[in-house]
Amino acid sequence: MKKLSIALMATTLIGASVFATEIKKPECVAPAKPGGGFDLTCRIAQTGLKSQLDRLMKVTFMPGGIGAVAINQFNTTRTDDPNSIVAFSSGSLLNIATGKYGKWTENDVKFLATAGADFGAVVVKSDSKYKTLEQLMNDLKKDESIIFGAGGSVGSQDWMKGALLLKSINKDPKKMRYVAYDGGGDAIAGLLGGSIGVYMGDVGEMASHLEAGTMRILAVLSPERLPEPYASFPTAKEQGYDAEWTILRGYYMGKNVSDEAYKAWVKVFKDAYKTEEFKKVQKEKGLMPLDMAGAELDASIKKRIAKLREIAKDAGLIK
Repeated sequence: MKKLSIALMATTLIGASVFATEIKKPECVAPAKPGGGFDLTCRIAQTGLKSQLDRLMKVTFMPGGIGAVAINQFNTTRTDDPNSIVAFSSGSLLNIATGKYGKWTENDVKFLATAGADFGAVVVKSDSKYKTLEQLMNDLKKDESIIFGAGGSVGSQDWMKGALLLKSINKDPKKMRYVAYDGGGDAIAGLLGGSIGVYMGDVGEMASHLEAGTMRILAVLSPERLPEPYASFPTAKEQGYDAEWTILRGYYMGKNVSDEAYKAWVKVFKDAYKTEEFKKVQKEKGLMPLDMAGAELDASIKKRIAKLREIAKDAGLIK
């Protein structure tokens, strides 16, 4: 009995020490100028974590190289900073995969937690001959004239969605006929006008267009079906095609941050995910829940970057 009491006491003390780290000066670094997606990501943390941190988080802007300056600083002078988290996006992961951050890779940071997500979608006109993803994919297997389009250049996130779709049927992404538009609005106009046959969009931007009845979602590129109002749309995966694209927003820390500090932040996020406060700000900022933190997220992201790197090599974007 005495041994059991000692063991329980030791476990309690270990558990307490893990989360005892006080985050004295919480800071979210947005690696861009104010007003963009990184700013939005930090504002979600600033508002959504206020109750858990018992103070308002500071937001600092660090523009340069779409995240390159920030990842460099957190690999040189701030590798063990226990107070600061850095915003990242799916675009950041693509930059890592394609070597745009120089020597810094996914192994040079600790991915911490998500802010939320949007998801890719395979979209056609409402009067398209394609009623299902399978019909489109069957044609793609034998017909390379189908034109894709989106609001991003070759190698961008939007292009990657199409590349993943083609790769799922062992087609060469380099052979994809792709029209790059200046933005999603122009790409949608191109779809409705008949300049392209398939639009690789995002679910979040589709609501008003679906209500208008002008477009049809053939598949959502999410790991599993989304909640309403998108619950009726099947995923590409459930239709037999290994194509998933999560437009992720989240946070990382320096690679030398102590386990104690890292676990303290993980707990802050996991507790926040359960609150109405966090859910409210997530929704207000246009994101859907994708609540992951700690080792689960870190492993998921590293797997994702490896796949992006493979696709980029296949497409000739990197050697």
